Order: sequence, then structure tokens, then C-alpha cells
Amino acid sequence: MSAPADLMALLACPACREGGLRGFGSAAASLVCDVCGAEYEVRDGIPILLPPDAVSEAGHDELEHLHDHKRGQAAYYDRRVAEEFEIERPHGAPAAYRWTLEEKFRRSVELLPDLRGLTVLDACCGSGMDAEFLARTGARVLAVDISHGCVARARERARRRGLDYRAVVGDVERLPVRSGGVDVAYVHDGLHHLRDPLVAVRELARVARRAVSVNEPADALVTRVAVRFGLALREEEAGNPVMRLRSADVARELERAGFRVTAHRYALYYRHHPGPVMAFLSRRGIFAAYRAGVAAVNVALGRLGNKLQVTGVRDVASRGDYGAVGTGAGAAEAASEAHSAMNERNAASSAGRASAASR
Repeated sequence: MSAPADLMALLACPACREGGLRGFGSAAASLVCDVCGAEYEVRDGIPILLPPDAVSEAGHDELEHLHDHKRGQAAYYDRRVAEEFEIERPHGAPAAYRWTLEEKFRRSVELLPDLRGLTVLDACCGSGMDAEFLARTGARVLAVDISHGCVARARERARRRGLDYRAVVGDVERLPVRSGGVDVAYVHDGLHHLRDPLVAVRELARVARRAVSVNEPADALVTRVAVRFGLALREEEAGNPVMRLRSADVARELERAGFRVTAHRYALYYRHHPGPVMAFLSRRGIFAAYRAGVAAVNVALGRLGNKLQVTGVRDVASRGDYGAVGTGAGAAEAASEAHSAMNERNAASSAGRASAASR
């Protein structure tokens, strides 16, 4: 398997959470825990690191044997999404759509330490968009998702974009990562798929040495009104209810784990697919007004917004000397550089998609 030893050394057996995994760098079809002996399939070069109670020992496809709630999500994201769009998103999309996603990412990292050179876990990575954003800041990224299809698309994204992040199949409620194994644990729009998102928040806190960034839909009055009038989803297409989070609940879990927490809400609305509205907002003259409007709304009403951003930063002394924890300027600067690099590539993205489609 082509994976750097330092990143894969972060992985641990999700069954016992103590053992390392033997078999990397070989042509073996499985990895074995060196403590409890649990065995994990390697499919198409991708480790399937799901805890044994989530997979039937009689089966070969973990998607067919996950608990019902997770099986529906995994099957949907494996088989029913438009693969090319997910691999390329947001490349080639209208400028307003790209800016909106980049603005969400900027907010998600602005209070983190400078990510350059740090190991970052991207939990619930989907098809790798945030793993790409993170990698372009200079972070060393390990991406995890419960869906083999999502992980395969994330790997394809890395190949197309010349990135070296790594992706494995795993469950955010029982991460296949050593305790304190990564510098930063990060999640964007992944926990609201779960019946109890706080279980996953505790897992993110377990594996993170320095910081955690949680970015999810907020349990807000404006969102409840939007759901009532059909402007926001009560249930996603994958079949799961949208479990919107409250900042106090997330903050409580992170504080218990020793993190200093900053939480805020902001307003930002967009559909998963760009559509004609984003095309209109991308027109010359209108695009600048759109960005200014988003900024103005957040100055006036952001505290009531539909998006939740919670950052927990651990005091350096509590886990040893990992370097100075910054105010977020370094991470924000690196994020800005990453956005510029992505924008430079967008001019060629349409040709890239056409070429991919012809293969």
C-alpha cells in the first residue's frame, strides 16, 4: 500500500484502541491488530477500519452489514451521488458557490494553530473537499469516512490534484486513530448525520493533541422556521434526520477533555448543488454585492445564524510542548493561500472534467 509510515502509524485498532496494525507496505489483503488480533480488510488499497460490531463476520461488504442507520447513509453516498461532481466540487462551479464554500472553510480554521506541518484528521471526509482545503494549507491530512465509495472518491481527488493526503474507511464514533495521535481533529458537516453527535465530539477530543474544529448546522430558531417552510431539510436524501447541534453541548464535551473553547454562529445558506441562483450571484457586479451582503448580514445577525463553529484549543502544557498555539492568523493566512491556489486551478477544471468524463 502506498502510504507514508508516519501517517499510517497514527492508525489504531478500532476494536481495542490499543493495538497498532500490521500489514502496511505489503500486498496483504488485510491488516491485523498486534494486540487483540482483530483483522481488517484492505479493499482496492483502502483499509476498512470499522469496529467488529459494525461488520458481519460472514460478509465481505461492510456496507451491507452496518447497523441500519449507518448502512442507509453509506449506501446512499456510495452509489447514488453524482461521482464526478463530488470529486471535483467546488472546482468548475460558479464563483459565488466556490467563494461560499471557501468562506465556510476560512471560518472553520481561523482560530486554529497554524496548520502548516501539523497532522490533521478530517473526520467524515466525504469525497475529500475539506481534505483538499486542509492539505493546501500545508497540513498533513488523514481523511476518514464510513463510506468506502466516499473514501475512493477522496483518493481520486488527491490523485487528480497532486495531493498526498491519505484516506481510510472508519467510523467517527469509534475512530481508528490513536489517542492523542493527531495535532488537530476537524469535522465539517458530518456529525449531523449521527443519532448522537456528541459521541463523535468525544472521539475527536480523544484523538486530538492540540485542537478540535467542529463545523455543523446549528440548532437555531431561524433554522427551525426554515424547516417548517421547507427551506431547510428535516431529513436528508440519505435517509437520516438532520441532528443540528447546540454550541453549549459541544463546548461542554470539549471543555471536559481539557480544551479552551470558542463558539460562535454565523449565517450562510447554499444548496449542495450550485444551481441557477449561484450562477446569477456569480455575475460581474453582483458577485461583489453578494459577498458584501453576506458580510453585512453576519455583522448584524450572525449570532442568530444557521451555522455553528466551535474551536477547542488545548493548553500546550497539558499535553507537552507541541509548539506555540497561535491566534489563528497563521491558519487563516494559510487558508487564504490555499483558496488562491484553488482559484488558479479553476480555469482548467472544466477541461479536466471533460477529460475525466471521456475516460
